Amino acid sequence: MKAVLMTAAGKPEVLQLQEVPKPTPGNTELLVRLVAAGINPIDTKLRSRGTFYPEQMPAVLGCDGAGIVEAVGADVQRFRSGDEVYFCYGGLGAHQGNYAEYTTVDERFVARKPASVSFAEAAAAPLVLITAWEALYERGRLEPGEKVLIHAGAGGVGHVAIQLAKLKGANVATTIGSEDKANFVKELGADETIFYKQTDFVQAVLNWTNGEGVDLAFDTVGGETFHQTFPAVRVYGDIVTILEPKTNTIWKTARERNLRIGLELMLTPMLLGLTESLQHQGEILQQCATWIDEGKLKIHVSHKFPLAEAAKAHQLLETGSITGKIVLLMSDE
Repeated sequence: MKAVLMTAAGKPEVLQLQEVPKPTPGNTELLVRLVAAGINPIDTKLRSRGTFYPEQMPAVLGCDGAGIVEAVGADVQRFRSGDEVYFCYGGLGAHQGNYAEYTTVDERFVARKPASVSFAEAAAAPLVLITAWEALYERGRLEPGEKVLIHAGAGGVGHVAIQLAKLKGANVATTIGSEDKANFVKELGADETIFYKQTDFVQAVLNWTNGEGVDLAFDTVGGETFHQTFPAVRVYGDIVTILEPKTNTIWKTARERNLRIGLELMLTPMLLGLTESLQHQGEILQQCATWIDEGKLKIHVSHKFPLAEAAKAHQLLETGSITGKIVLLMSDE
C-alpha cells in the first residue's frame, strides 16, 4: 500500500510517499481502507521536532481518519466489512497513522461515520471534536446559560467549539481576525464577534458581560493570549487551554480571581494507553455523528490535497489563519 512516511524530523519535504506493507488487524481490530485523513497542528509539530517515539522511525503521521472497514479481527463484535467509520487513533510515532491507504484500529475506539457528510468532512472531525468536547464539557464544566469566550473561533478546534457550546445552551463570544471569519462564526451561532487585531478583547468581553467576565474561556492560541485572558474571566470562573502555558506566564490575576485552570490534551489516552478513555472518545464521536446527521453540527473543510501532496498540506497549515480544516484524500471521493 502507499503511505506518506516521515523519514526524519524537519521541514515538510521529509514527508515522502512510499510503498509499505499492508497492516493486518489483531483480534479486536478493524482493517480500514482509508478514504481521507485529517491534518492537525500536532502533525506539523511532530514532523518538525520529532515524534513521541523517535526510536521507531520512519513514522506515518495523522491521527484523524475516515474510511471503510475491509476486514475485522476474530473477536470484533460491533463492525463488519463495508461499514463506514471515523476515528482519532495513531500518528504519534508508535501505531501507524492515517496518511496511508490502510490502517488498523481497535473497534472500541471507532465510531460510525456520519451518513450525511463526505469522508473528507468526517476525517476532518475527530481530533477537534474530542478536544472541544473535553475542554468545554469536561475540563470547563460548561452549563446551559453560561457565557463562554472561545479564542480563534474560525479555526479547526474553534469552529466546532462554538457549535458544541451552543448545543449546551451557552452564549458564545469569539475572537476572529477578518470580516469573512466574523460572518463564518456567526453562521455557526456565535453571539459576539471580537476583532482581536483592532480591539482589546478583554474590554470587549467585559462590555459584553456587564463587567463580570465570562464563566469559561477556552484558549486555542496559547502564548501570551493565555494569561492575557485571565481578567476576561469572572471571579471563580474557568479557563481551559490546549497549549502548554509558557514558563513566563503571569499568574497574579488568575490567583486573585481564584480561577480554575484546565489543561486539555486529547492525546493523553493514546500516549498513556488508557483503553477506557479511548473508548470514551469513541463514544464522543458517536454522539457527534448523531448531531451531524441531525444538522446540529457542521465540519468545515477549507482545503483538500491528494495523499502524495502531504508536504504541501503541511506548508499551508503552517502559514496559519486557516479557516476550518485541511484534509488528505487517498483518491477522488
